[in-house]
Amino acid sequence: METITPLIIPRTAHPISRSMVSPNALRVLYRLRDQGFIAYLVGGCVRDLLLGREPKDFDVVTDATPGQLKRLFRNCRLVGRRFRLAHIHFPDELIEVATFRALQADDDTTETTGGGEAASPSPEAEPAPRPPRHLKSDEGMVLRDNVFGDPREDALRRDFTVNALFYNIADFSLIDYAGGMADLEAGVIRTIGDPSVRFIEDPVRMLRAVRFAAMLGLNVEQETWRAILDLAPTISRAAPPRLFEEMLKLFLLGEGEKSYQLLRQTGLFAPLFPRFSSWLDTETDGFPHTRVSHALDSVDALVQQGEAVAPPLFLALVFGEYLEESAAAFRQGGASPQEALNQAVAGWLGELAPTVLVPNRIGMQVRDILSNQQRFGKMPGKRPQSFLGRPGFSAALAYLRLQAEMGNGGEDVWQWWDRYSRENVVELPPVDATHEGAPPAGKRRRRRRRKPRTGAPAPR
Repeated sequence: METITPLIIPRTAHPISRSMVSPNALRVLYRLRDQGFIAYLVGGCVRDLLLGREPKDFDVVTDATPGQLKRLFRNCRLVGRRFRLAHIHFPDELIEVATFRALQADDDTTETTGGGEAASPSPEAEPAPRPPRHLKSDEGMVLRDNVFGDPREDALRRDFTVNALFYNIADFSLIDYAGGMADLEAGVIRTIGDPSVRFIEDPVRMLRAVRFAAMLGLNVEQETWRAILDLAPTISRAAPPRLFEEMLKLFLLGEGEKSYQLLRQTGLFAPLFPRFSSWLDTETDGFPHTRVSHALDSVDALVQQGEAVAPPLFLALVFGEYLEESAAAFRQGGASPQEALNQAVAGWLGELAPTVLVPNRIGMQVRDILSNQQRFGKMPGKRPQSFLGRPGFSAALAYLRLQAEMGNGGEDVWQWWDRYSRENVVELPPVDATHEGAPPAGKRRRRRRRKPRTGAPAPR
């Protein structure tokens, strides 16, 4: 095994202070150190602190195994199959802790399978004593990796050099095995090792390269960029639910329009959204489809102002024009406006399912946002108070406002409903953040008393 001497940056030569680190992360680090384990901060939190950004979360890496972490922390829960991780739960925060992983697995710990997912044993096969700790598909994509190593190996198996920096709580130094400090100073995103191999191991790394370039204002290094161009079609090998989560990270962190342009330039957008991408490349009535860029600019502005944008509203803004055209085609075939929209949304969800799997409940909220736009045209119309009380009213009104701000009409309608809703406040039930419109927790539905049968005593 090649010996690599890491670059050690002492506390006096870098800007990271313990006061910048989450107190909960410090508790985890000190507990591990006091028990004789090595423990570092790692990844995006170290990178962001060096760039003067506030980290979204703090990750820890250690030589303690998942089992040892479970015994050491009562508030620990082990998660993950592909990568076994420990989640240390605090009242206001979750600290993710990983064990140092090996750079290469031994032959007796590695298996391969012909598909993109782990192969299932046949009923006649002898049961294996334990699942393989390291599993790859025939194409080279890592399906499971629970082979533990040392700090050097762990650093060199990470995706990008700027994400492989360790912060050592023992002496407050930074440890750099991969040249991450130099790339950070140069403003470069570079894979550790051969980029083609790294992207085959995990195609989602290509999306992460785009996200870091857009979010951090860094440039993708040339060899890494060429590998993305070559391997972009393989992004569809990743699991569709995972790609949906990655899409939200790409577009809802305040640099969605930049991410969109980079996805188009690298060729990643078309395999993720095949039919939508083809539609974007055409014109409608002689006009190009530019609303996507305008919508992403609006979402970016909201996020940068500190306003959260829910996934249904984001999807309605980005795919709204596409769904409207699809619904119009169904209306020409004789469907009612609501039936046409239902068919359009169902078709859209079906198109995306093989690549970017949008949860059905979110798809239904997208449908409701678009459906409610017709109701806004009636001012006030029948039972306006009931309309104000709908769980999806605020999202539909936000969509109307943003469409008006983008120059798509409806400004007078939005102003009327905005004023009317403020003057006629309707107390809405609490909404579950994961399912808008769900009944509030703990609230019981009132039972209707049945009429007693003839001759039977009345219920008490």
